[in-house]
Amino acid sequence: MPKPTILHVERLSRVYPTATGALTVLHEVSFALEAGTSAAIVGPSGSGKTTLLGLCAGLDLPTSGQVVLDGRRLTEMSEDERAELRRDVVGFVFQSFNLMPTLTALENVMVPAELRGGGSAEVRALARDLLDRVGLGDRLEHYPVQLSGGEQQRVALARAFINQPRILFADEPTGNLDADTAERIIDLLFELNREAGTTLVLVTHDLELAAKTDRVIRLRGGRVVSEAEARA
Repeated sequence: MPKPTILHVERLSRVYPTATGALTVLHEVSFALEAGTSAAIVGPSGSGKTTLLGLCAGLDLPTSGQVVLDGRRLTEMSEDERAELRRDVVGFVFQSFNLMPTLTALENVMVPAELRGGGSAEVRALARDLLDRVGLGDRLEHYPVQLSGGEQQRVALARAFINQPRILFADEPTGNLDADTAERIIDLLFELNREAGTTLVLVTHDLELAAKTDRVIRLRGGRVVSEAEARA
């Protein structure tokens, strides 16, 4: 029995006005992902990977085309409705981490679950466990300014996991990590994929990481130039 489609991208384009004319970042990109699968979006810098990820998560809207996420057409939803969908369904790991500077590592990880109304003691225990799993069990009370870039990235990953999202978008999730920590994070990503049935969509330059996913979508110049199964 086929799995349901959780993400359907239909002829997606994104054009930005500039002083020298229109800049097309994405041009009629289409693909679909079944729930519980994993995909890597790869391509050279400037090929539109991060823009595509943001559109898929409803962080921005396309110039034309459509994204259907968990059965909902994002262009037909208000900004508040898209925010609620992200809260309930989506995890997102940004390149820039987007941690709240006035909150500790533990408090940053707890935020998404608290927004859903989770019990404080239960949420705190889960956040502690996640930070321990990413190797930051001894940094719970540190603020982002007291953490290295790699440590901040691990906090962001733990935060993305706390609501056990149905789909996790990650922009270069191992980009600022040393080899040992990167391997641990990769294991955690695919553990979530297996145990919770979370769909993974990763933007990465790491071809070894891409090869671990079910599918590799290759962009060039804002277009899909190839799409192939990555692993047996």
